[in-house]
Amino acid sequence: MRPGERVLVTGGAGFLGSHLCEQLLALGCEVMALDDLSSGDLQHLAPLLEHPRLRFVHGDVCLPPPPEAEGVSRIFNLACPASPALYQRQPVQTVLASVLGVWQLLELARRSGARLLQASTSEVYGDALRHPQQEEDWGHVNPVGPRACYDEGKRCAEAMLLSYAQQLGTDVGIARLFNTYGPRLNPGDGRVVCNFIVQALRGEPLTLYGNGTQTRSFCYVDDTVRGLIALMASGLRGPVNLGNPEECSMATLAARVQAVTGSASGVVCRPLPPDDPRRRRPDIRLARQWLGWTPQVDLDTGLRRTVDYFRARLGVDGPRPAPGSRPLPPAPARPPGP
Repeated sequence: MRPGERVLVTGGAGFLGSHLCEQLLALGCEVMALDDLSSGDLQHLAPLLEHPRLRFVHGDVCLPPPPEAEGVSRIFNLACPASPALYQRQPVQTVLASVLGVWQLLELARRSGARLLQASTSEVYGDALRHPQQEEDWGHVNPVGPRACYDEGKRCAEAMLLSYAQQLGTDVGIARLFNTYGPRLNPGDGRVVCNFIVQALRGEPLTLYGNGTQTRSFCYVDDTVRGLIALMASGLRGPVNLGNPEECSMATLAARVQAVTGSASGVVCRPLPPDDPRRRRPDIRLARQWLGWTPQVDLDTGLRRTVDYFRARLGVDGPRPAPGSRPLPPAPARPPGP
């Protein structure tokens, strides 16, 4: 990633995209951020809008790219809703972003000789049959379930990237992201870290789905951005898992959020949503070996930073942990196996 390089970030006003734009500018790149603002928020880019090397374009990734995008040398594609609450309300738009939008960007990459990095997802593994998840796993996805618009859209995007690489020699890379969280998540986003923090700060019970034993692996946004930039710069095709291998049950996450916020509002249980994966943890050996990348921010540190952001964003001081208190210890680990 050279200073002065022209870079396109689709979904640039989103949670992850805005952090990526910020870091690319710090590296000296000329950055074009494209976003239709259907799930992004221009306020995420507010501190950067006067930056001489940033240009924001209000546009739809499913349409032909604006003329000024021609000639870019790097394309980061983050243009797809990642919140289950949002993509299940807009399934058609979600599929189109991952299929038609990716095709538009591949054509741009082919014309410009650019490298295209696709932000894929751990959702391609579905309710995985092997644990932890490895890049060679085929996945176990319901192709007609309520999550299919996102899961299958991302799987199709990966297939399209590899088809362009094999047939046309297009330079592509695939990053499979695992549950990124941090500042700039929207309060109504619907992802579990956001839900728990907002509920805790408002003194509401934390909504726990199922019995709370299902697990995820949460990666702080700064670590994810470092991984994306490293994979882009490497020239490797992948796919490569980018995530924090620290596995955490939903019950444990609720306890840790309560400890960080000082909330004593308890939890309320609801039925588990359809097709909700039971366990999720990345095998990141390829990222370590190929990119020299490992996450640096532990969950409690990341949660504290995210809680501070939401206190300011919501204008709600909320409860605070008692002086000298420590986060609750994690719940006992589940036994190995599926």
